[in-house]
Amino acid sequence: MEQIIGFFCKLAFLSAVGIATTSGLDIPEGFEYDKKGYVAYCPCMGRFGNQADHFLGALAFAKGLDRTLILPPWVEYEYMKPSSSQIPFDKYFQVEPLKKFHRVITMEKFMKEIAPVIWPPGERTGICYVFRDNGKCPMKEGNPFGPFWDNFKIEFDNHRSYQPLSYSTQYSNIKEKWHEVFPVSTYPVLAFSGAPAAFPVNAENRKLHIFLQWSNFINSEAEDFIAKELSDGPFVGVHLRRGSDFKKACKHATSGQQFFASPQCLGSNNEHGKMSYELCYPDRQMIAKQLKTIIKKIKATAVYVATDHNPSLKELKTDLKGTKVKIIQRTPSEPHVDLAILGRSDHYIGNCVSSFSAFAKRERDAANKPSSFWYFDMKKPKNIDSNKTEL
Repeated sequence: MEQIIGFFCKLAFLSAVGIATTSGLDIPEGFEYDKKGYVAYCPCMGRFGNQADHFLGALAFAKGLDRTLILPPWVEYEYMKPSSSQIPFDKYFQVEPLKKFHRVITMEKFMKEIAPVIWPPGERTGICYVFRDNGKCPMKEGNPFGPFWDNFKIEFDNHRSYQPLSYSTQYSNIKEKWHEVFPVSTYPVLAFSGAPAAFPVNAENRKLHIFLQWSNFINSEAEDFIAKELSDGPFVGVHLRRGSDFKKACKHATSGQQFFASPQCLGSNNEHGKMSYELCYPDRQMIAKQLKTIIKKIKATAVYVATDHNPSLKELKTDLKGTKVKIIQRTPSEPHVDLAILGRSDHYIGNCVSSFSAFAKRERDAANKPSSFWYFDMKKPKNIDSNKTEL
């Protein structure tokens, strides 16, 4: 009886403060939508690697709340363009495989077919962890936040903080607390200012990568390139982060226990080793030594290189001259195709702290393909001595 009274009191409160419920909306009879609600968010932190980490966490979060995940466009930044671009999710990835894990819908389809009925203008609440000084969520402040929501002509009429709730719905009562604070009757859509997920992706969510499968377009581009340029025999795929900006960032690699995506090789609690500058930015000699070892091991005829620093290609060609392998790069480089090719290589070497490297590593883990990291081998021991070279 107390629960029933509490329920009607809550409805009276919502009506009193002027917050609409889905029961108050004019929903046509027979209209199909997810009555358990939806999760939307802006993938507004970093470039593709970071966004992919967040996506896996958001997928797990939506599953935990049993709400449909609205697949956001990928946010991209073009050189000399003042505003970010929004690229439809399904340009790069298939939607159907994700449905084997949980309910999903592209944002384009949701906004066109469902939002006008259950989430119309005037009834849209933005959700963030902490309000700004103006008592609102920074839903559209700056780039890419503003351009992302503007792409769908979304304005927010109300704002709510979800502090102190957690994204980790596997823990006791977290799911129930979300439902209590944000009932679907009042919030058919939980629209977050950023991804409801941790970065880097939590270890338990890495396995969800198996449901993230390249689109036919990306698969075709990768397979065609391999057939034309890499079909002579086994090839090693490598990701080299050698740009000046990354080199500067690596100077801070030992300032904390973890650095960027380093848990992928060091473990969540550094159980596999300690962070070092060399792990973040291995020297030229180490790269050549490690590559020669793998080339010999798999009898590779080529090395495919994805890099942010083209001079590294000349260095590799010089350092590997005696191996007679081809050094191949796709030009112009397209990061998603690069990743798809790296995922198909016979062995892959990535950067421990890079979320871009992490994407290829997860894809290969899902396919049980061998991978390793520069300056580190997970099969080798617990601590990394910066004065020694670990393969």
